[in-house]
Amino acid sequence: MASKKTHGKKGFSLLELVVVVVIIGIIAAVAIPRMSRGSAGAAEAALSGNLAVLRNALDMYSAEHTGAFPKIDVASDALTKYTDSAGDTSDARDATHLYGPYLRKVPPLPVGAAKGNTGLAVKTGAGVGWIYDDTNGDIAPNTTDTEKDAAGKLYTDY
Repeated sequence: MASKKTHGKKGFSLLELVVVVVIIGIIAAVAIPRMSRGSAGAAEAALSGNLAVLRNALDMYSAEHTGAFPKIDVASDALTKYTDSAGDTSDARDATHLYGPYLRKVPPLPVGAAKGNTGLAVKTGAGVGWIYDDTNGDIAPNTTDTEKDAAGKLYTDY
């Protein structure tokens, strides 16, 4: 009797390879859009966080300065340096400059055409990241009425 040699299966069939490629394609089709939305979501979360920090700093300044908010022309310095009761700034704490600093630095705007700017101003301009009203302490991102988040909410409404 002659013995029959059986050969083991080596490698994958074409059908198995096609199934694996299709499964990888389906996973990629689901994962890539979710990952790309993640960076936009991070910028929107950073905007909300930066606005909260700025609003908190302005509220603390106001509480220590008899309800007054820093004037627009000195707002960045008033928030990042020591101040006296009149709002005059100093780089160092001394007998009269007892208040602050309320921020280490003004955070950059994380979204929109003015992304990366840190300036505070009454209206849009070069280097302006935040629109600030020194009469009532309102602060908003320097974005246009057409710049929106992924959900369609205007950045100016944050």
